[in-house]
Amino acid sequence: MAAPAEMKAYLYSTTVPNGVLPNLAYNPAARTPRPPSSPSQFLIRVLSTSLNPADCKVPEQSTVFGRVLACSTPASPGLDFAGRIAATHPNYNREFKEGQLVFGCLARPRTFGTTGEYVLCYENDLAILPEGVSIDDAACVGVSIRTAWQSLKYYIRPSSSATAGGEQKKVFINGGSGGCGVFAIQFAKMLGCHVTVTCSSRNEKLVRELGADEVIDYTAMDVLEALKTKGQVFDHVIDHIGTPDDLYSQCHHFLKTGRAYVQVGAGSIMKVVWRTITPRFLGGGRRWFVPLMLENSKEDLLTVVGFLKEKKIKVVVDEVFEFEDVVKAYEKLHSGRARGKIIVHVAKD
Repeated sequence: MAAPAEMKAYLYSTTVPNGVLPNLAYNPAARTPRPPSSPSQFLIRVLSTSLNPADCKVPEQSTVFGRVLACSTPASPGLDFAGRIAATHPNYNREFKEGQLVFGCLARPRTFGTTGEYVLCYENDLAILPEGVSIDDAACVGVSIRTAWQSLKYYIRPSSSATAGGEQKKVFINGGSGGCGVFAIQFAKMLGCHVTVTCSSRNEKLVRELGADEVIDYTAMDVLEALKTKGQVFDHVIDHIGTPDDLYSQCHHFLKTGRAYVQVGAGSIMKVVWRTITPRFLGGGRRWFVPLMLENSKEDLLTVVGFLKEKKIKVVVDEVFEFEDVVKAYEKLHSGRARGKIIVHVAKD
């Protein structure tokens, strides 16, 4: 299965002035990645990709004086993929073979991202698609599902999460209906926790179906005040939104001493930096603050797809777009209104 000299792709050459999306354009004859130059590299034909805020935010936040530092341009956004191996290195003779269905995640934004028909990835970036897991579902594993798993696995252990000493662990998830939140709810319930989430009334039915025990409607009440009235009851906090602005600085009112406040998303990297460096006497928080950076772990890739195969969790899909509608798909992602994952069909198998 050799790759053609040209491929279809969406490309941006700059993120100035307003980010990746306004600069994103379709090219039906973009150049393809080079063939694998080492045994650890693989050329993948992308069948499906799922979108993540990091696809655009990382290039945008790494732009200095108009130059994108995260990767060379023109580049295609996108990290998650499921597809077929188009080529391996001639000296490679281990697990993977040409033609196999695989899934995975590029470790960082690259020139050839997953909104192009072909990507070049490394052995640690991918795994064989298990029977019983669809291509679309596998395309969601890389960033969102692993991020949700990593936001919990180091802090809530299965052996202590159910009812230890008669007390069920309590987790608060700020933003329960987005691309990571829908999986964080399921993992927290899988670990035996009582789960409180924020969302709008529009999404309450969804998060309760996923297992949320309590819902705080941020459109109808003051989230911080609702949490304060509960007292120090939570064993763990996962923040996908970053608002209210004083949620972290005031979290000692509802988060137990010595427990972690994990920041997954915040709208702006400066908010994360501010929360990280601000001392208590200047209005900083009084609890352990963890700005989560996704660990590109092959072990976690296999673990979470195992949960999918075993039906312990499910993928929540907001909408599936065809390749000609990539810009519309990113527009929906940027709107902040998506419930679950946005998937794009890149190529036909």
